[in-house]
Amino acid sequence: MMRTLVVMVKEPRAGRVKTRLGRDIGLTTSAWWFRHQSAALLRRVQDPRWQVVLAVSPDREGKNSRVWPAHLPRWPQGLGNLGDRMARMMANAPPGPVCVIGADIPGITSATVWRAFQALGNHDAVFGPAFDGGYWLVGLHNGGHVPHGLFDGVRWSSEHTLTDSIASLSGASVALVDQLADVDTVTDLERI
Repeated sequence: MMRTLVVMVKEPRAGRVKTRLGRDIGLTTSAWWFRHQSAALLRRVQDPRWQVVLAVSPDREGKNSRVWPAHLPRWPQGLGNLGDRMARMMANAPPGPVCVIGADIPGITSATVWRAFQALGNHDAVFGPAFDGGYWLVGLHNGGHVPHGLFDGVRWSSEHTLTDSIASLSGASVALVDQLADVDTVTDLERI
């Protein structure tokens, strides 16, 4: 069975990515930060133990973008909220463990991703908590098989996101791995 790491990326255009950070440092600067952060992250997480796939947005522009490495497969994120899009990426993954990460977490390394994949050896799902109540990683033991109700009722972009997401997996065994910081505001950026 193949392990799959899906990295959620948006085309790094001013006003399209990191808009909360952009209110603090300017939209062009926040798009520049995201472009360079995501490029560095992609270099860090490429590993022979898993396949890296880009989940791109917007769909058509992301599939044809020259911003991302040409050798990485690209899947369109499609419509819906974050949960809809992440569930779609996990459902489209080949059989085997699948993890989904965002591209705006500077602390992600191949070692942190590997710990998540290892946790899926004994658990149905895994989350990498973020300090703000959300998470930087979600994974399932078997790609292509998304539990019914996954992400139903999740209060996105809130301090309840992680607990709501775990609750949507009622009856599943869930592991938690490294807690990492994401970057949404200039305060987050200063912390890292």
